[in-house]
Amino acid sequence: MADKFDASGLDDVIHGKLRLGLMAYLSSVESASFNELKDKTGASDGNLSVHLRKLEDAGYVGIEKQFVDRKPHTRASLTPAGRKAWQAYLDHIRTLLGE
Repeated sequence: MADKFDASGLDDVIHGKLRLGLMAYLSSVESASFNELKDKTGASDGNLSVHLRKLEDAGYVGIEKQFVDRKPHTRASLTPAGRKAWQAYLDHIRTLLGE
């Protein structure tokens, strides 16, 4: 077990508390609105934007922006690379737990 324990392999992009929550939630839905993500995570507008951008820059999250009734509407979803990274993250956690 000790030989398998290597926390340095955790994906730093996902491992942050808010990004971890975003990845977990987005893995369970097809997509989510910005307001839905705010409600689920308790993040402020600015903090959520920063962390979504970090996930988007890593290629883990796709962002779609449009106007609905003249109001901006942002939706986020995991990309195929994001789903793969999420699964790898979970697998690594399981390894750390000795599963």
